[in-house]
Amino acid sequence: MNSHIPPWQMSLVARVALAVALLLGVGGVLVSIAAFAYGRQAAQDAYDRLLVGAATDIAASISVDGGDLLVDLPISAFQLLALAPDDRIAYRVTGPGGEVLTGYADLPDPPETPATGLDFYDAAFFGEAARYAAVTRRFAERNVSGPVEVIVGQTLRARRALALEITQRALVVMAGAGVLMSLLAVFVVRSALRPLDRLAEAVARRDPYDLTPIKAPVPKEAIGMVSALNGFMGRIDQQVRAMRGLISDTAHQLRTPVAALRAQADLAAGEPDGTRRDAIVMRIHRRTVDLGHLLDQMLSRALVIHRAESVRREAVDLRDAALEVVEAGDFALTTPGVEIRLVIGEAEVPVQGDLLSLTEAAKNLLGNAVKYGASPVRVGASVEEGRAVLWVEDGGSGPAPAILDRLGSRFAHNSAVRGDGAGLGLAIAAAVAQAYGGELVLERVDAGFRAALVLPLAEGSV
Repeated sequence: MNSHIPPWQMSLVARVALAVALLLGVGGVLVSIAAFAYGRQAAQDAYDRLLVGAATDIAASISVDGGDLLVDLPISAFQLLALAPDDRIAYRVTGPGGEVLTGYADLPDPPETPATGLDFYDAAFFGEAARYAAVTRRFAERNVSGPVEVIVGQTLRARRALALEITQRALVVMAGAGVLMSLLAVFVVRSALRPLDRLAEAVARRDPYDLTPIKAPVPKEAIGMVSALNGFMGRIDQQVRAMRGLISDTAHQLRTPVAALRAQADLAAGEPDGTRRDAIVMRIHRRTVDLGHLLDQMLSRALVIHRAESVRREAVDLRDAALEVVEAGDFALTTPGVEIRLVIGEAEVPVQGDLLSLTEAAKNLLGNAVKYGASPVRVGASVEEGRAVLWVEDGGSGPAPAILDRLGSRFAHNSAVRGDGAGLGLAIAAAVAQAYGGELVLERVDAGFRAALVLPLAEGSV
């Protein structure tokens, strides 16, 4: 089965993959910023500890000899600073009077005197950014009294390298997790869509004439789609059954009258007596008229069934249908001796339906009343017992009870053969009534015999 998918449409898998990629892209930028900030802070904390360790070792090595301060720079301090081999280091030891005991005399001073004996600050070292740690040791000797400040500094190359390394490792881990998440998302989506694939395969394997509801198990989210599909197939099935019914009716109803016409035509062709031949021709004419009437009714039935399924229902006043039937005057021309009356009131008789179909049904009811009933014939619309009624009454007594039970069904007639049946008129009216949620009611009343379409009133009407 070939399917033509526009190039701009993407599958759900592609959409999920794109959404995950965009999410990972935005998340990657945020994580990169966070990872770099974390890496820089981690590197700063690590190398600050090295600076504090070196400055503390130097401060611990200061001793008092007589009235002088001696600084014996320990090797361990420089071993700590050597853990950043590419960085330049600087140090300075300042006595209680501010004199420089050893180191670089031009190192930048701390921005403020540390209250806890330890302070970190950033400043330049020969034009290059550096980080400094200042440690204060207080002496209270007889000859020496006051604070001794030890400043140890280091450039930032190792810190930056460590921060970059931490960021890169975090990004590598995130990239691996992103790829894994993308693959997992694609797998999950493919697994979630597998029931839909099975549903598509089940529909594709179906016979073209199989319009029964689909009963394949589907996820809860797809139940609505399957229900809509079943409803659509149900409507198609109704159309197909209506078409098959029309074909069946045509074959059933036309076979006998057409055969009778052909037989009569054969008799007329071989009849030497002119009088008898004229009589046969008259019978052929009557049967031809009956056959034409039957064809009109069959086409009318097909029309109203089609419109009931395909035409949008609107608010209709049944009085309009009754008025349309009477004002058309078709039966007054064909049966001039029959009196036809219109009986409608001032109150509206609203229903939801199709005016053309309802009018066609009323025409068929009127046709049967005119042909098989007695004058006068009354056509009306009214609200009775909370339901809308479009009715036709005649002054006759109606058919026998046995025949009355069969009226309104298919094939309950043989008018094309004998001319004494009710035709398809009542079947058409019954089909229209059922299409709009009503029924065809045939009953004897005080005034004679009544055939009525009984329909539900339109919503909101009283």
